[in-house]
Amino acid sequence: MRKSESEKTSNARGNAIFAPQSYSYTVQLASRLYPNRIVGLGTFNNNFRLVANQFLRRLALLAVLPGLGACTSLYFPPPPNVPLLTQKGEFSGGIHTNLDNNLAIQGAYAVGEHIGAIGTFTTLNTDKKRKAEEHRFAEIGGGYFTRLPDKRALEVYVGLGAGSTKRTDFKTENDIKTVERTVEGDLNKYFLQVNYSSKEKKSFHLFGNDFPVSYGTALRLSYLELSDLRVDGIATTPEDNVFVEPITFTRVQVAGPVQLQLISGGMFGLRSQKYLKASNSVFNFGVVVNIGGKAGRSSVNKQP
Repeated sequence: MRKSESEKTSNARGNAIFAPQSYSYTVQLASRLYPNRIVGLGTFNNNFRLVANQFLRRLALLAVLPGLGACTSLYFPPPPNVPLLTQKGEFSGGIHTNLDNNLAIQGAYAVGEHIGAIGTFTTLNTDKKRKAEEHRFAEIGGGYFTRLPDKRALEVYVGLGAGSTKRTDFKTENDIKTVERTVEGDLNKYFLQVNYSSKEKKSFHLFGNDFPVSYGTALRLSYLELSDLRVDGIATTPEDNVFVEPITFTRVQVAGPVQLQLISGGMFGLRSQKYLKASNSVFNFGVVVNIGGKAGRSSVNKQP
């Protein structure tokens, strides 16, 4: 079967999940949807209009991401653990999910003034008409964090992870569902991750309350091994790949230390593989709790 030009282009780029034209169209479409309801509300201040449009654009992108990841992969990346620790004894915990019900539970703790530990566990179980997926993965890491001038936070972590993955493809004939193929294997991961965000939050006013909002970025570089790979129970050649994931996140503080978080990002695979490729990018939403942190350092030490 001859491949289309779009498929050739995707393979040439290492199966990267990144569609600038689709993203641009989505952003334009989101900006034009209900302009009077978002941009023209005189009761909200400028900060709220900006935040509302940011969320609308990201939610619109959420609708097209499943289509961008049509080529299946046996690896489902967890959302990046971005605790933004600031001092010894601080704790951060979170729970996230996405449209595929990929559940992620995360935790982090500052064991020293600049040393932090992170951990993530993810689980996925789907049973659809054409395929079923099972994915279990856990990772741990440690690294350095610091507070920068202008109330910013910087973190650098290294770590490793392991898990198992399985996909079963089905076919239906005469309303009878039968197994067409089963692919399964074990995952091993080594990663480097850099997190950066401002700890000084801007607020928008809604229904008589102020909701602080902060933004940040994360860059994750991962090396993945898919070992003990079996297709219909028959051992086949293991695969490996290197993934680069630029990620952004938005947090809205709703009450005390409780924050809502939206994470989105791209995924680029540096190698062309059949079962271990960049076809599942990160797009998660959830709740984050930070306890025992500081805002950050002032940009200028003022003299009396």
